[in-house]
Order: sequence, then C-alpha cells, then structure tokens
Amino acid sequence: MATTLRDWYDTPLYYDIVFDDGTVREADFLEGAFAKYATPAKGHRLLEPACGSGRLALEMARRGWEVSGFDGNAHMIAFAQERLAAAGLKARLWEDWMQSFTLPKGVKGGFDLAHCLVSTFKYLLKEKDAAECLRRVAAALRPGGVFLLGLHLTDYEREEDEHERWVARRGEIAVVCNTHTWAADPKSRLENLRTRLKITDAGRTHTQETRWQFRTYNAAQLKALLRKVPELEYLECYDFTYDLNEPRKFDDAYADVLLVLRKR
Repeated sequence: MATTLRDWYDTPLYYDIVFDDGTVREADFLEGAFAKYATPAKGHRLLEPACGSGRLALEMARRGWEVSGFDGNAHMIAFAQERLAAAGLKARLWEDWMQSFTLPKGVKGGFDLAHCLVSTFKYLLKEKDAAECLRRVAAALRPGGVFLLGLHLTDYEREEDEHERWVARRGEIAVVCNTHTWAADPKSRLENLRTRLKITDAGRTHTQETRWQFRTYNAAQLKALLRKVPELEYLECYDFTYDLNEPRKFDDAYADVLLVLRKR
C-alpha cells in the first residue's frame, strides 16, 4: 500500500479522531486549574492559540466559556467552525500564527484563561518566536489570568529513536497513528519527527505521512525562556496525567510538563 506525503493538519477529521479521547479530561483540568490559580477565579473568556480541529474550543464552549482561538492551518479552522455550528455553539476563530498573532477587530483582550497543550508550542523553531508568543499571550490576558502551557521535554543524552502508537475509531472510520521521533541535536535544539496515519474510511484503507521538526527544551532551557517574559509568573508544574492533586517538580525527571503561568 503506497504512502502519501500529506500534512496531517490538512486532514482535520483524522487528526481529531486520534486526539479526541483526552478532550474531556483536558477540559476538566483547564477549569480546575483556573479555579485554583487565577486571581480572582472569575470570568469565562478563553483564548486558545493553535486551536487545531477545535475539539477543546467546542468542549469549553459547551461549558459556557466565551471562546476565541486561532490556528495557522485553514483546513483546521474550517473544520472547527463547522463542528461548532453543527452543535449550535459559537466561538471566534481565525487563521493566525502563534509568534505573530493579533486579536481581530471585535475581540478585546483581558482573557481570563489561555492554553496551549501537548507540545504545539514546540513548532516555534526559534527562541525569539517562542518568547514573542509568550509575550503576546501575556498581553492578551487580564492581570491574574492564567496560561497553561504543555510540552514534552527532551533528554539530550538519549541516542535511540522513540516510537508512539495510538489506535482510535469514530463510527466507521478507524485511524492508526504511528509517530517516530529521532534523537534531538543538542546544538541546533531541533528534532525530526514523522507521523504515519493508516486510515480506513468507507471501506478503503490508505496511509499518509507527515514530517516536521520541533524545537527542543530541557527544564533549564524552558526556565531560561520563561525568564525572558517576566509578565508571566510561574506557579506550578503538572504532567499529562492532568491530576491537580499531583503537582510535580519542574525538572527533567519526567518528559511531559504542564506549566501554570499567571499574568502579573
């Protein structure tokens, strides 16, 4: 079976099927962390940089949040808008980039909560772009508002490749996702990734492959980046178990970190 090179963000339905399983748990964490760390924990205005297929935009809108979000891929934005409309819900979504986004006319700052989960932040390959993204998020938040940032840390001593596999289904559509991550280059701080989706839809099976790079961080590098944006105060660290009762040290002991940052 031939494999087609295709950006998985250009096929938002299949991407959404792979990641949708964690949506409710993530939304529960967002609301719980906001209640615990925002000062005051009032208001329901939410900003989601890199909102993707809109799975969390939809879930948070269902919970009564006023949602705004953006993504760099037009296919993702169109898919998210369609699903919100189908559910009879509203969110302000637009096409934009994390390092240079601006709020569109009619959308004011002063958001209570912002989030960017599961390593999307690592698409910003330059330090200046990562810092600028943080500054723009901080500028969009009200004082006391919270930004939740999740990403995978890198062990630069690791020499072997890593593999992850997910299997998901929605109705008659089945998706098998295999991700291959090569060892990071500690000098360039870049790592190469490849994702293959094996998709069975309408009785037909095909495979598509996406290749990209991430900027890498260990705990010290991420802390150094945060120091460049003093507008955001580091409060606490969690991991991708999304358990508010189990904070963890902000170190390299575990690969997945979920930082709680608050606008000063």
